[in-house]
Formats: sequence, structure tokens, C-alpha cells
Amino acid sequence: MTDRIVLSGVSGTGFHGVFDHEKRNGQIFVVDVAIDADLAAAGRSDDLSKTVNYGEIGAVVHERIEGEPFDLIERLASVIAQDVLAGHRLVDEVTVTVHKPQAPVGVPFADVTVSVARRRDPVPVVIALGANLGDAQGALMSAVASIMDLAGVAAVQVSDVVETDPVGGPDQPVYLNQVVTATTWWSAPRLLASLHRIEAEHGRVREIRWGARTLDLDLIQYGTPGMESEWRSESEDLMLPHPRAHERGFVLVPWLDVDPDARLRVGEQVVAVADRLDAVETSGVRPLAEERTDCGCGAGGCGS
Repeated sequence: MTDRIVLSGVSGTGFHGVFDHEKRNGQIFVVDVAIDADLAAAGRSDDLSKTVNYGEIGAVVHERIEGEPFDLIERLASVIAQDVLAGHRLVDEVTVTVHKPQAPVGVPFADVTVSVARRRDPVPVVIALGANLGDAQGALMSAVASIMDLAGVAAVQVSDVVETDPVGGPDQPVYLNQVVTATTWWSAPRLLASLHRIEAEHGRVREIRWGARTLDLDLIQYGTPGMESEWRSESEDLMLPHPRAHERGFVLVPWLDVDPDARLRVGEQVVAVADRLDAVETSGVRPLAEERTDCGCGAGGCGS
């Protein structure tokens, strides 16, 4: 179920309408705003920066009511919805209802309302997958299917699977890695929370850093680097773009496979993944062996 904030009954005197007397004399307008957003982080942290400030929303709504006049309340509702989405990145979807209780209807009536629902324009995202315990290949296939089933995700493209020698951490089986590109209208925190849920459904337990795992899903990039849609964050619970993706051959190789024109941020520069790949060690990354045991030890098995 989507988290929701509802701000009801924001009122003011506006001059919206098609008749001259409406633009001259003005009348009362009342606006309700319902915001769909992921509020889990705010609930955990009690931190205002992790939620949508409804005081700011109210100020935007009131300014629009009493500001530039429009002929139609349909237009007023649409502009308010656009303002909310543009000014608050955590908002996934917004429903705006404009009441015009003094409208010149010509018959006795209680109210007239117009409601519009708008969602964020979809943006490109990059997700890296990895697994090296149990049926790793099956885990990747299942995870891709789960990503495709997410209501806020579309246009999913999937790379070939590669085998990767473990780097750092305790001795462990080889990894299988893959990259998914997609579009989403969800915020980055909401998408990341959904990826963590998919990990948990596959038995992922976050204990040892760089340790073996049944499934690892990393949100590598959200939006287009260098463009307004790019989400950059250095908070503890959301690092974007992924701070080490540009160093990892097991991310860059399958990423280039699924998107030959891919670009990523490295510090304050935006570079082609193909160019970055030339500077990264990739000798431990190879195409998936045709035959493979479920233990993750490769085609030769654990005794090889």
C-alpha cells in the first residue's frame, strides 16, 4: 500500500473563471491535495528532510489560488499538480481537487469540483544484480522477474549474465552478475526500498561487507547524468550515483552489454561507460559458462 499525505481545505480568493465578473470580483476557491510518497524513512528517523513538507505544499497551493487567473479550474488543478511534482522529489503521484463553491452554475448546488491525478515523468535507472550462493542463476532470473513486476517500473532491458571472481572479503564462490536498465516514475527511495524487499524475499541478510550473498541488488544510477532528472545523494541510506560502480568491471561489462551508449558520473564528470571500461580491471569478468553447478563453483564443480 502506498503511503499518503492529504492536505485538505486550503482556501483563498481567486479570480479564475471565464466570465468578466469572475475575473473582476473574485470568489472563494478551496483545494485538497493528496500526495503519494514513500514515507518509511521519515517514520524510522523522525527527520523532516525525509518526508514531504506539507507546509510548503500549502504555501504553493495558496499562492496559485490567489495568483495568475485561469479560465478553467481544470487548468488551476493541473498547474498545482505540476508545482508539487516539480518542487518535491519524494512525491511519486499527486491528486489535486479544486472546489469552486460559488461558481455561476445557475441552479441551486452545493459545490463543483475538478480532480486531476498526475504522476512523475518516467526517468531511466540502472540496477546491478549479483549472487553467489545456492542457485545463483535462478536467483538472478527470479529477481529480474520481480523487478519487471514492480508497478512503478517499465521498459526493462536485461544484460547477459557474467561470471566474476570474488574481490576482497572472505573466500567464497564466484559471482554471477547482471545489469538491468529500466524507467520508473517512483522516487529513488521508493525504488530502493522495493529492491531491498526483493533481496529479502530471496533470503538476503546484510551481515558481512563484501561477503557471499544469495542476492544483491544495487541502484547504480537514477536519472540521466548531468540532466535535471539525475538524483544525487550522499545520505547514509541512499548513495546516488553508486559511489563505486565506476570502479567495478562486473558492473560496467554487463551495463555496456545492455546499453552500448551508457554514460555515468565519475565525480563531477560524466563519461561513457565504454571509455571507463578501458581503465578498469576486467580480467576476472567473463561470459557465463554454458554448464554450471548450483554450488556456484563453475562448470568444473567444487573439486576442480
